[in-house]
Amino acid sequence: MENNRSETDFMGTRVIPADAYWGIHTLRAAENFPITGTPISAYPALVKALAQVKHAAVLANFDLGLIDGVKKDAIVRACEDIEQGGLLEQFVVDVIQGGAGTSTNMNANEVIANRALEHLNLAKGEYSMIHPNGDVNLGQSTNDVYPTALKIACILGAHELLTAMAHLRQAFERKAVAFDDVVKVGRTQLQDAVPMTLGQEFSTYAVMVDEDEQRIREAMVHLHEINLGATAIGTGINTHPHYAAQARGHLRRISGLPLVTAGNLVEATQDCGAFVLFSGTLKRVAVKLSKICNDLRLLSSGPRAGFAEINLPPRQAGSSIMPGKVNPVIPEVVNQIAFEVIGNDLTVTLAAEAGQLQLNAFEPIIARSLFASLAHLTAACTTLADHCIGGITANKEFLRSQVEASIGVVTILNPLIGYETATSIARQALATGRSVTSLVLERGLLTDFELDEILRPEHMANPQGHDGELDSISSTIGFD
Repeated sequence: MENNRSETDFMGTRVIPADAYWGIHTLRAAENFPITGTPISAYPALVKALAQVKHAAVLANFDLGLIDGVKKDAIVRACEDIEQGGLLEQFVVDVIQGGAGTSTNMNANEVIANRALEHLNLAKGEYSMIHPNGDVNLGQSTNDVYPTALKIACILGAHELLTAMAHLRQAFERKAVAFDDVVKVGRTQLQDAVPMTLGQEFSTYAVMVDEDEQRIREAMVHLHEINLGATAIGTGINTHPHYAAQARGHLRRISGLPLVTAGNLVEATQDCGAFVLFSGTLKRVAVKLSKICNDLRLLSSGPRAGFAEINLPPRQAGSSIMPGKVNPVIPEVVNQIAFEVIGNDLTVTLAAEAGQLQLNAFEPIIARSLFASLAHLTAACTTLADHCIGGITANKEFLRSQVEASIGVVTILNPLIGYETATSIARQALATGRSVTSLVLERGLLTDFELDEILRPEHMANPQGHDGELDSISSTIGFD
């Protein structure tokens, strides 16, 4: 028994490894939930947030005279150890678990209690001195601890995602500048439309990412409302009347976040609306990133029989049988991450809807889904920026030749030669395979000089910015 210790709960006595900081409740949870093989230690932000909540709680209880200074100091030291990344391997329960997160809360209580005992030079398991539930969990319930920690962890993850999104946006912005003078044919419904620049296309991607950065910040606001102090169902049973305010104040300081206590703790304890909103925003990010990657795969398709407008940097051999083949593997992996995030959002939606009466028992699967979406979207943005966007090149001459051969050019000439004439030119160009410009010159509608002016890149990409010059040409050839 020198390598073990015994712990007892209301169901009996179990043997625990002597060096384990977790105890009997964690052991039972580990046995009951061999689900994913992923322990909560895989989510350091959640473990850190749990320690911060326990840290704030013990300080509040000390302020209110509910716990003595010796216990308080030991528990605080234990929490700080975990907040700084220590004892992470001791958080062993599976991230998906029954019991609304009780196993996660118990795991935290036991690790903190045993580390606190160690700080007092006492043996692990001497719970008569510091008890996991009686002292570490004093004034708390899983039902206010777990969602509060989950919100803090999501905020921490969101900040990492925002950093990665800004990195990706800046990569698109740099490409937009580099491709500012590269004229190409725009497309609607995969059919030739009117000219634009490749710079405009990439600047659009930058704007899309920027908009979603703003939406994430907006969704994060709701994560700052917590129900700490609600205990079991929101009535605050077994807490001091001033505990909620005291604990929130300490947690604001410890976490550095502007947390607020929900106005109605009964409502806040059962409501998962903030998670649904946040997950939906992550889905929006995923959908738009996937659309961008669809574009990149189309634009780079080829190199001989596709769009071949841009070249993605080659990352690896694309085939075990076709020599020299290179695939758009980075956009492809981002697409797959997007599919996962969309599925995670459905999981969050169903879990939030399945709540009953005063509690939602399915927050563990909400946690797992949100953490996966955050981590994988963060990796997707970084990977896309570093391994794809930065190395993209444009096939400038090919793009220019497509513009010159495009029927869409006639749309630019429409205000100058008239709709009926432009339609006739387009019809003849389609029938003969000749270019619009050659037909316009043949009919004597415009001169070489005038066409060169009209078809300059800055005119085609921003015709409204050159109305004066076009009006002058229009007057010269007799159109109003």
